[in-house]
Formats: sequence, C-alpha cells, structure tokens
Amino acid sequence: MDVAIAGAFVAFTVAEALFTPGDAPWWRAVVGGLAAALLAWRRTAPITVALLVVMVNVVTNPEAQFSTLLSLVLICFTVGYETRPPRSYLGLALVLVPFIGASVLNDFEVSDLAAGLVFFAGPWTVGAVTRDRADRAEEAVARADRLERDREAEAARVAEQERTRIARELHDIVSHSISVVTIQTQAVRRRLGPDHVREAEDLMAVEATAREALAEMRRLFGVLRTDGESASLAPQPGLSELGRLVEQASSDDLTASLHVEGDAAELSPGLDLAAYRIAQEGLTNALRHSGARHATVTLRWSPTHLDVEVEDDGRGVPAEPRNGGHGLVGIRERVALYGGTVRLEPTTGGGTRLAATLPLKDRE
Repeated sequence: MDVAIAGAFVAFTVAEALFTPGDAPWWRAVVGGLAAALLAWRRTAPITVALLVVMVNVVTNPEAQFSTLLSLVLICFTVGYETRPPRSYLGLALVLVPFIGASVLNDFEVSDLAAGLVFFAGPWTVGAVTRDRADRAEEAVARADRLERDREAEAARVAEQERTRIARELHDIVSHSISVVTIQTQAVRRRLGPDHVREAEDLMAVEATAREALAEMRRLFGVLRTDGESASLAPQPGLSELGRLVEQASSDDLTASLHVEGDAAELSPGLDLAAYRIAQEGLTNALRHSGARHATVTLRWSPTHLDVEVEDDGRGVPAEPRNGGHGLVGIRERVALYGGTVRLEPTTGGGTRLAATLPLKDRE
C-alpha cells in the first residue's frame, strides 16, 4: 500500500512538472519524483522523509503545487501517528516552519497561517489522536490478556491445591484399607494348621506386599503433605455423620434440614467421603456466603446413582466465586474422580442449588 501511494504521488509530481505552463527545468521533475518516491518509507523513517521532502519542495517547488502540498499533508499525519513527543513536535516543525517562512517572504497573509494550521497541524493532530487511541486499545487488549492468563493460572493453582487435598484424604482411606488387609491376612495365617503350610506361605507373601504398599503410601503422604502436617489418625467422615453436620450448620441465622429419598446403599469409603464433602460445601456456602435463612440437604438414592443436593433461599449464584472458588473447584474435582456431574444453579425462588450426581455402578 505504501509503495502504491508513493507511486501515485510520483506520477502526479512528474505530470505537474512536465505539463504545467512555463519554462520549468526538467530536473525539477526528476528531483520532485524522487522526493515523492520517498513516501514509500514514510512510516519507517517519518522524520527523515519529512525533512527530505520539505527540502526538495523548498528548492524545486516554490509555487506549492497541489501534489507536493498533498504529500506534506500525508507526511504530517504519518509523523503524528508514527512518532512520539518530542520527535513528533520536531516533525511538525520541519513542515510548518518552512511553509510559514516562505509565506513571510512572499507577502504573508493571515490566511497563510490558517492554511498551515489546517493542512499541516490538523493532520498531525489527527495522527497523534489516532495513535493514542490505538495505544489505549492495544493496552486494553494486553491488559485483558494478562488478566485472562492470571485467571487461568489462578484456576490451575486452585485446582492443583484441591487435587492435592483430595489425594491426602484418599491417602488416609487407602492406608486404612491396606492396614485392615494386613491385619486380617495375618489373623487368617495364624489360624491355619500344619496341613496348610503352602497357604500360610502365600498369606505371608500377601501380608508382606501389603506392608510394603502401606510403607509406600506413607512415603506418598510425605510428597503430598504441607509443611507441619502429619498423617491423620482419625477416620475420614462419611454420610453416616451427615445428620450431625446438618445440626451443626443450624443456627439463629440458618435453619438446615436433611431429607433422604430411596433406599441407602453401601458406598466405598472414597465415594462416601465425596458425598459428604459435597453436602458440606453446599451448607458452608449457605451459611457463610449466600445470606440464606433456610437450607435443605437432599440425598436421593437409586440403584444406579446417588444425587446430593443442597438448596438454599439466599442471594443466588454469585457472579464471581468467592475465595478463589476453592470449594466448588474441589467438588468438581471429586465428582469428576468418580465420573459424576455437578451443577451450581439458581432456584426459582432466587436461591442457590448445588446438585451432584455420583454413579454407583462401581460400588461393589
């Protein structure tokens, strides 16, 4: 585009020099065309191009032909857009001062100053304003990109923290299960008589493997634990303690209740803990964040899945997760671990419903 514009100005400049009435020397057409060709580099070196074009114009075109005047208008816009103060002021002065000086030498009139302001200062101002707007737009886009990257990094950090916390809880469950396997295997082996030597040896190998696995689990906890944290000796909570959790959540500001539908099934320890944490997060949100007066925890059992819902009458789904959204992130991680689904949605009454579905197909 710059080359095409420069080519058009070269053609206009040469045509004016050749066909304008008078005895203008031929070299004016050559020098003027070369100066117009410099417009192809006006964005790369705006100050230099402005200086050269003005010098050529003063020498070869004292009559201020139209094409030359138009090229100076274009240069002033380019200087305003492509340069920053104080260089942009210098570029404007390079064009405006010679124009005013030539007017003074040739019977200066006020209209000459007005023409200089309109044809040179005007485009320069438009270029500077356009540049400022472009800079602000680029800065806004860059700021939005930084914020988006920061949000993504924060979301990844929160998710990693929640996965580590879930892994620590599952570590306790798995460690307890391996301990039970070790104790039961040892008990069975000791009850065997002398006629079951090979069986006793097999059970001893199972016991040794279980002890090695338990030792590896303890090492795993060393990787997962935070500074100053020790392995928990207390069992992880489950749905058997959900009633007590609902009672503890009830206060003068919140009335909580538990509703159970269907026949309860035995859950694996990990799934039992996940269902408990879902209900706990829903009650925590109702108690601390939503300003609710009532909250209902519903367990809905079916042969294939368990639905855990917490519904309150608070302020509804927040536009931005509080506290970095740690609680909901943790719930999503837990539900995804067992192949379930989770939703946080507004209710018809303006409150919030946290609903999770946990498949029971692998409970055996």
